[in-house]
Amino acid sequence: MSGRRGPVTRLCWQLHAQVLHYLLFAYRGRQLLRRRPTLGNAHWPAFGVVGEEVALTVDDGPHPRWTPPLLDLLDRHGVRATFFLVGDRVREYPDLARQVLAAGHLIGNHSMSHPQPFAALTRPEIRAEIAHAQREIEDATAVTPRLFRAPGGNWSPAVLRTTADLGLAPVDWTVNPSDWRSPGVARIVRTLSRTRPGQIMLCHDGGGDRSQTIAALAEVLPRLTDRGLRFVTVPDQR
Repeated sequence: MSGRRGPVTRLCWQLHAQVLHYLLFAYRGRQLLRRRPTLGNAHWPAFGVVGEEVALTVDDGPHPRWTPPLLDLLDRHGVRATFFLVGDRVREYPDLARQVLAAGHLIGNHSMSHPQPFAALTRPEIRAEIAHAQREIEDATAVTPRLFRAPGGNWSPAVLRTTADLGLAPVDWTVNPSDWRSPGVARIVRTLSRTRPGQIMLCHDGGGDRSQTIAALAEVLPRLTDRGLRFVTVPDQR
């Protein structure tokens, strides 16, 4: 089978992916209300981490304008994060990918080109997106990522199966300030400040102007550490 779809079939898959997107949105809402988010396994995304820690995750980079100041900020506060890198960006800025690693952060796979809706792709397309990004990250950093986050958190059975087939653990999030929309520093701060033990925070260092994200994290990181929360990278919980 070629893996190609006709226009009608592709439209049906896009609608299917959109339905899954809204179902996952509701599921994340329930995770946010739970005392402990779901930890995940090889066939279901992690929405939280073990213990009293929290995890900061950063998507869509690396970016030459926003990644370096974010790395400086994290270093000042002694925070280690998990960066989900886009393969195209790694190919363009391999030195930045190496800087992320050298700063002590964990690197995950965020697909090659960040296509959306990701779940609407064919199985061969999904596999190619993940595998190509994996190779770019390995070539740039000499490190093999163990974690994968679907673009937009757009999971499906096909995405989860392919992720597992490629030896990667799926990772989602609990706390989403929608910083990619640039909603204002105050709103990002308000959302991230509600983070509780065991939750995974979602932020971005690529895909647009991330000045609000960096300004918000400059307020949030000391606020959370003053509450006694400790930052960890996302573990492989399979």
